[in-house]
This record gives sequence, C-alpha cells and structure tokens, in this order.
Amino acid sequence: MNAQPALQKIALLLRLIKIEAILIGNAAAALHGAPVTTLDFDFLFRATPQNLSKLKKLAKEMEAVILRPYYPVSSLYRVVSEDSGLQLDFMPNIHGIKSFASLRSRAATMKIGKEELLVASLDDIIKSKKAANRKTDVAVLPILIKTAQIIDEKSVKTERRKPKRK
Repeated sequence: MNAQPALQKIALLLRLIKIEAILIGNAAAALHGAPVTTLDFDFLFRATPQNLSKLKKLAKEMEAVILRPYYPVSSLYRVVSEDSGLQLDFMPNIHGIKSFASLRSRAATMKIGKEELLVASLDDIIKSKKAANRKTDVAVLPILIKTAQIIDEKSVKTERRKPKRK
C-alpha cells in the first residue's frame, strides 16, 4: 500500500487547519527510509484548547470521529475515519521525549507530494520506542537502529566527497 496519498491529504489538512503536530512512530521512520509498516499515523501535538478545537475541525474535514480509547489513563486522541480506514493518533506526550519544542527543534520538514510535513528525527523515534518498551516497539528497534547506522554511514561518505574550501 502506498501511504503517500493519505499522508499528503493529512499534511494538507494539518497546514490548512494549522494544527501544531509532528509525525512520529513507524510512519515517520518509514519516511526516513526504514523498511517498516504501520496502520496508523502518530503525532505529538500541543494539547492546548486551541489545538483541541482544531483537532475537531480536522475530524470533521476527514469525516472522522475523535475517540479517547484509553481515557482516563491516557491523553491520546484518536481520529478515525471508517470510510477511508485512516487512523491518526494525537498525543500530548510521548515516552522518551521531553517536550514538543525539543522534538520540533530536531524534526525535519519533509516533502510529501506537494505538501510538507514535520517529521521527528530517527534518533527521537528510536529514543521514544526504547522508553516505551512495548513489545511492538522493542521488535522494530533493531530495524530502526540499522537504518540510522546506514544513514550515518552515507552522510559520512558524502562529507568526505565534498571538496574542501580554501
């Protein structure tokens, strides 16, 4: 399945509605090149009254509903569209991540078709999965770590090839 059309639509809606959110989790890891799959899209977001109102607008635009599946033990907001099968999870905090601002400072803006999306760094994704320590997170860690090593090796080779300025 090609997730690009769905991600492009999500990125468009996030931009139009102006929700402060950063993609994290397996979908973000896949955008960094990790060979992983996922059935949902996870976002860290600011749970301000303004952003919660925008989340309602997002759900309306997607013809979706907002669920709180683990309330009161979790502050997760799940946006689910039965028609499209899309599931977006919005979390105000994520294991291993100190704050929205710190995650954003290391995030990359990635092009998704004609849209742009803020995507957590692979290092932050790895850190959050280690901290969460759930079976599914632990299972994918070796793949993410290997992907990070490959990316690091490629960047070192690219640095070596750059001509030195005089």
